[in-house]
Amino acid sequence: MRLGLLLRYAGEPGGPHMDPVLEAERLGYASVWAGESYGTDAVTPIAWVLARTHRIKAGTGIMQIPARTPACAAMTAATLQAMSNDRFLFGIGPSGPQVIEGWHGVPYGKPLTRTKEYIEIVRKVFAREAPLQHRGEHYQIPYAGPDASGLGKPLKSILHAIPVLQIYTAAISPAGLRTAGEVADGVLPFLMSPEHAGLVTEPVLEGRVTAGKGATLTGFDIAPFVPVAMGKDLQACRDAIKPQMALYIGGMGARGKNFYNDYVGRMGYEAAAARIQDAYLAGRRDEAIAAVPDPLIDETALVGPPERIKDRLQAWKESSKDGKIGTMLLGGASIDALRVAAEAVL
Repeated sequence: MRLGLLLRYAGEPGGPHMDPVLEAERLGYASVWAGESYGTDAVTPIAWVLARTHRIKAGTGIMQIPARTPACAAMTAATLQAMSNDRFLFGIGPSGPQVIEGWHGVPYGKPLTRTKEYIEIVRKVFAREAPLQHRGEHYQIPYAGPDASGLGKPLKSILHAIPVLQIYTAAISPAGLRTAGEVADGVLPFLMSPEHAGLVTEPVLEGRVTAGKGATLTGFDIAPFVPVAMGKDLQACRDAIKPQMALYIGGMGARGKNFYNDYVGRMGYEAAAARIQDAYLAGRRDEAIAAVPDPLIDETALVGPPERIKDRLQAWKESSKDGKIGTMLLGGASIDALRVAAEAVL
């Protein structure tokens, strides 16, 4: 099992904090990742990290698919790949309708259909086997709509990129996980528990079988986000993670359309997920945070004193033996916590 680091970047002066990144690289961590929502983008901090490191890989976790044309995303990926000596990891995802329509002002469409088309186009750009053409439900290349100039023509990338690009998708719903298994090289689940690894692995395997890739996870990287809060006070560490958990379970999506809420329900916390959502959508955020169960934090995060974290990492390592977990991406970890995890895993 490999380890990775999730950046907490909010556009601070001077760029992302590099001390944890440089320590992760020294310790032998495999990768560092940055995300985006409706503020800072994912590409800029990752470009910064790649420019200031030498061995560690860096990825977008995730670039929002509807925010960029697939050709633009492919150009960005190819440029970062070339400039970093092939250390760039391409993580993408459909995001949600609240952000895509409310922030970017474009239709959300059919997220899984769009994801498949997007990846197909990106792979065509990297392969350079022919000038780029695509006719799909979401993308027409060259564009041939009623308002087209008629001057567009198929083009081939000027840049000769390394043809193989490692593509990850963000997914947590069964359908999204099946799509990841079908068309991607890895998946970035926002939540995962080693005790309920099948909630992630089984749909991924279904997708791989559908695509003719075999009923194994060989060559596929399941890389869950794992929050970390290390300290002497176990309850305080749990409580430090609950606000973000309540935000996603309760507020990231509408009632009946929240993938995180559904996932926690499938883990066996259906009643708690309903309470969290009810309170959050009613504006009672403190109540929503208090409703996050301690056992849910214990399953999906690394919390408490160093020895407890080391002990918990053994369950994650057991799941990695049969490929269920390829890379743990640690979020919010201090430098000391990065060292504790490295000592236990690497």
